[in-house]
Amino acid sequence: MSLIAIILAAGKSTRMKSRRPKPLMEVCGRPMLHYILRACFDAGCARALVVVGFGKEEIIAQFGHDRRIRFVEQAEQLGTGHAARCCEGELREYHGDVIILTADLPLVRAESLRALHQAHREDKAAATMGTAVIDDPTGYGRVIRDGRGEFVEIVEEIDCTPEQRAIREVFPSFYCVKAQELLWALGRLTNDNRKGEYYLVDIYKHLRLAGRRVLALQVLSADDVVAPNSRQELSVADAVMQERIQRQHRQAGVTIVSAATTYIEDGARIGMDTVIRPFTFIGRDASIGPDCVIGPFAVVPREGIVPGGTTLAGNVTLQATT
Repeated sequence: MSLIAIILAAGKSTRMKSRRPKPLMEVCGRPMLHYILRACFDAGCARALVVVGFGKEEIIAQFGHDRRIRFVEQAEQLGTGHAARCCEGELREYHGDVIILTADLPLVRAESLRALHQAHREDKAAATMGTAVIDDPTGYGRVIRDGRGEFVEIVEEIDCTPEQRAIREVFPSFYCVKAQELLWALGRLTNDNRKGEYYLVDIYKHLRLAGRRVLALQVLSADDVVAPNSRQELSVADAVMQERIQRQHRQAGVTIVSAATTYIEDGARIGMDTVIRPFTFIGRDASIGPDCVIGPFAVVPREGIVPGGTTLAGNVTLQATT
């Protein structure tokens, strides 16, 4: 069964205090949207429909070179359901599965999306939601199950009873849906709510009422669902990504003397038996050969090249390549 992604990237974030669109805010040297697209393609998505609105020109300028990506404009911000409706023209002749995500999930992993899609297919569900159990569920809709553990509904936090607020299983807007079931359910959405918006989550209600199979599966980790809404939250996501990046380099045979004083952006390539000493910055897509000593107090800029066997130390900044 084929798979495509819809990524909702049209909204504007006011809490970031930025003129830039939120999906372009960087985590370890890459826009958040980059990580989401990479996870989707690594999970098996053949193409991605990116719904754009605020800052669409900047987003298209950064990602328009990738032929796997199609951009769909949401001219008016009328809710997540309306954003998905904007993709209807791209879906009418498609009979595979669709994963739907928001564009502010930089820590999502491809293996989590693969697990979601695999379970969706194996159970022959019309729609499957990815859920997570997290320590602090504040701000998320709670997943309500019956006595047999079957999914019943999502209750938004504002509508939760005290007992429901204590539930730690949440729905962080990870969707996997058969395309034709999605189109059917989108046609039944209404904006009869306090915000006057079309909520994508309501597709599950309509599908269940029509007797379709709907699943809620705990396939997501706490990191997968991190969605930064402020600069402080962005720094938390950055720290988690930095730990991942450094772990990958250590597993590949690189020594990092001080994790706390080393910063390595995404995409840097570092050869085996290289030692990274304290107070070192290595930029995105830099290339460092094997058997090097980098630092202390060294800067390797983005796309910088350090040949194997080089020592770069003592308040040194490598000149960027041109």
